[in-house]
Amino acid sequence: MTRQRATAIGFIAVLLWSLLAVLTVGTAPVPPLLLNAMCFTLGGGLGLIWCWRSGGLSQLKYVPWRVYAFGSIGLFGYHALYFSALRLAPAAEAGLVAYLWPLLIVLFSGLLPGETLRAGHLLGAALGFAGAATIITGGGASFDPAALPGYGLALLCALTWSGYSVLARRLGSAPTSTVAVFCVVTALASWIMHFALEETLWPQGALGWGSTLALGLGPVGLAFYVWDIGVKQGDIQMLGTSSYAAPLLSTLVLVLVGIASPSWTLAIAACLIAGGALLAARASATKPA
Repeated sequence: MTRQRATAIGFIAVLLWSLLAVLTVGTAPVPPLLLNAMCFTLGGGLGLIWCWRSGGLSQLKYVPWRVYAFGSIGLFGYHALYFSALRLAPAAEAGLVAYLWPLLIVLFSGLLPGETLRAGHLLGAALGFAGAATIITGGGASFDPAALPGYGLALLCALTWSGYSVLARRLGSAPTSTVAVFCVVTALASWIMHFALEETLWPQGALGWGSTLALGLGPVGLAFYVWDIGVKQGDIQMLGTSSYAAPLLSTLVLVLVGIASPSWTLAIAACLIAGGALLAARASATKPA
């Protein structure tokens, strides 16, 4: 597979993740750990079927347990935090904070061996976090302390996924079929923790079940397999750049379906986050003379 093709495949994940917020809202009132369990059971089950049909199951026994632990913690942590954030704070605003991960990928990848952190990275980070601050403070017009826990979880979510994506680059020898195991382990952990900590509330009606099914098939299913191909075999800086479309598309979808109201605060925050990430990516692409 060529580097360009792997990068294009990885971008499919960005398009799928732009639907993550709207589908998560559609699953209410399902609690976060139960939603994690249901989606990853579907995504992991389909992944194992794919591994079996493609002959990839035989590769799994040679993968070190540390790789399985790393991937499972990354997937479980990100989605438990994301689903919780969208239950505790407004969907569009919490989603934009969570979508600081493209910017953080660029920043963290600049710290990898052979890379340098430049002034553009720092300026981009400042713009991105200014966008997050604009969301949390309501652009200075209002402040809702009740939503702070949700915003905090969304920020942890961004840190978790960016760290996972950059460190996955160091695991380039692990086959993509390992993602199926990550999903299955995440599902098992989520089921156990759900029954121990949460009240069981199933999806409501066709909208709820349809949203859950779509999550398990797309943003919490196929997306991880194509993303794994992209970050391991493609151009991670290019993927970081293209990922800036995710917060803009996600917010646009929420506005179009009527979950979020269009506002200057949302527009300014989205531009700051996307613009900051783009500036950081340009700094990464620029080699010192």
